[in-house]
Amino acid sequence: MSKLANENQKRFIAVISKKVDTGRALNVLGHISVGLTNQLNAEDTCFVDYVDQDGNVHPSISHYPFIVLKADNSNKIRRLKADAKERGIPFTDFTNTMIEGGSEVQQRTTANTAEVDLEYLGIGLFGDVETLRDLTKKFSLYR
Repeated sequence: MSKLANENQKRFIAVISKKVDTGRALNVLGHISVGLTNQLNAEDTCFVDYVDQDGNVHPSISHYPFIVLKADNSNKIRRLKADAKERGIPFTDFTNTMIEGGSEVQQRTTANTAEVDLEYLGIGLFGDVETLRDLTKKFSLYR
């Protein structure tokens, strides 16, 4: 087993609107997780394979924590997105225009919707623990 980076240096955070039902929240979480990971460099992330006693591999588990928080509404997610963008923090967000129809329909719907009219359902972030803690301290754990 190789020496791993301090797991308390970085983290993944997802913030989901509390107005979203559980099934939709899981869908949003999946989309933002995959989208965020796609943006990151392998040098920044740390995924490890876990091997059980029988030699079975449980691949690509994040070494860094993944915290899921909840937001009271879309505007709180919108503000978090603006703060993340301002600080250069990698993020992926998910809006109400990304629900109905296939990807092409969703892209057209998003393109035809002003940002102010978007309802943010979730956002995913990755970065330094202290910076993300500062940005997300007003959100509570998703339960």
